[in-house]
Order: sequence, then structure tokens, then C-alpha cells
Amino acid sequence: MTDDRFRHVLGYIDSHLDDVLSLDVLAVQAAYSPFHFHRRFSALTGMGVHRYVQLSRFKRAAWQAAFRPDVSVMQMALDAGYESPEAFSRAFRQRLGQSPSAFREQPDWARWARAWQDLDLVRRFAMPPTHQLGDVRLVDFPETPVACLSHVGPPEQMGETIRRFIMWRKDRQLPPARAATWNLVYDDPDETPADAYRMDICCTCTEVPPNEQGVVAARIDGGRCAVLRHTGSDAQLVDSVRFLYGEWLSTSGETPRDAPLFFQRITFFPDVPEHEAITDIYLPLGGGD
Repeated sequence: MTDDRFRHVLGYIDSHLDDVLSLDVLAVQAAYSPFHFHRRFSALTGMGVHRYVQLSRFKRAAWQAAFRPDVSVMQMALDAGYESPEAFSRAFRQRLGQSPSAFREQPDWARWARAWQDLDLVRRFAMPPTHQLGDVRLVDFPETPVACLSHVGPPEQMGETIRRFIMWRKDRQLPPARAATWNLVYDDPDETPADAYRMDICCTCTEVPPNEQGVVAARIDGGRCAVLRHTGSDAQLVDSVRFLYGEWLSTSGETPRDAPLFFQRITFFPDVPEHEAITDIYLPLGGGD
């Protein structure tokens, strides 16, 4: 199975989690016999086909449990391929140490962060971003007023901050379709002590009344930026950022401005298949001619 075939199969799984994903179906997608496909898949991922599909479905359900309170446990169970909420809850507890309802009340985010490491490693190996220098655009970004909630602390606790921000947006009736979503990235999690790590979660907004969630009015500074579109999971974002800072910046003759890198979230997992999630990465630049 070539890299292109393998990438296609993983994308097919992402896009068809609600369909039958048997060994025979996926072998056809890979243009392999089922006998050889199973062994090749296991050799490349370190897990069997059934296990990979099960974890992919389970990850989507867990994201729904965390960030989509309108999705019932029954619906999550059916979407994940379980015949009953009870069976789904047992599997959820086995992997995350909590039932879905307990997780929604008080998530164990540290265990959550560890739960998907195997899947994330497969994605980074098999579905790496394939950027070219010409993919980077130069834009004049306008100063943008935003509502902002700062996360300061371990990156694996980010989910709790996201939940608070989602609650505020719902109260204000500012869904992503009406107000663009932004992340201001101040630190590299690999180089920053966990307690000092900071990222701001924002959406376009001109007025921010006092609120219980701690959301405040802020702005994203305007100016020249290099923009690179990342399509894929957040586990691969670091690779796209490295391309922008490394290969592109080394050949462009540009100099970064003293301002944080920021993302615009265009489409979100689990609302779209994970390999189709879109994030635009903005690198602020020094003044041009």
C-alpha cells in the first residue's frame, strides 16, 4: 500500500464514520486484497483495522460529549456504532475513566489528552501536510475587535476554556457562522512550562458586556501577514506552523513582527470529518516597502 493509498483510506474512514467500514470495504478503497490490506494496515499503524475505525468513531463521540451538549448520549452511542447507551458508557468509562454524563459535568482533561495519542501519531505519519512555498499568501490584515478568553496553564486543560467560551457564545447568540473564530498563540507548548502556557480564544465581536465566563473585549492588531491554510487535524497543526516558520520564512526574505501567531478556525471537527477541518495560520510580518 503506497502512501497515497494509505492517506486515501484514512480520509475515507474519516468521511464515512456513519457507514459500514468493514475490512472488505476498506480493502477496496486501498486497491488491496483483504488478506494483505489487514496486515499492511496493522504494520503501518500498529493497530488492526477494526480497532482504528472503533477509535475514530469513539473520538468523534467524545468530542461531542465535550463540546456539543445538544448531542444526547443515545445519539453519540449510535454514531459510534454501539447498540445501546449502556455499552457506549462502559467503553467511554474504560477509555476516559468517566461515564459520558460525569465527563460532561467535570472532565478529566489530562486523561482526555492522552486518550488520542495513538490516532494522532498515525495521522502525523500517514497524513502529513504537503505545503508548497506558493501556498503562502501575503495579506494586509485589518485590525479586528474580538471577544477574548485567555487560557493560561497546561495545554491539556484547554478544553475547559473552550467550553466556557462556547457557553458565552451561545448566551450572546454568536455562533461561528456569524462571528469568526480566532486563536492567538503566544507560546510553543514544547518550549514553555505548562503553567505558563498561554493561548487566547476569541471571536469577532465589537461589544462585550460583563459576564460570568470572564470574556473581555480585545483586538487583533492589523498589519501585513503571511497566511497558510492548514487542512487536517489539530495534531498536525504544528507541522504546518513549522513549515511557515522554517522553509517559507527562510526563503521569503520576510521578518516576523513582534506579535503573536494567530489562527482563524474556518471549519471544526467534529462538525466536519477530521481531515477536512480548516485552519488559516497567520504569521504577522514586519513592514514592507
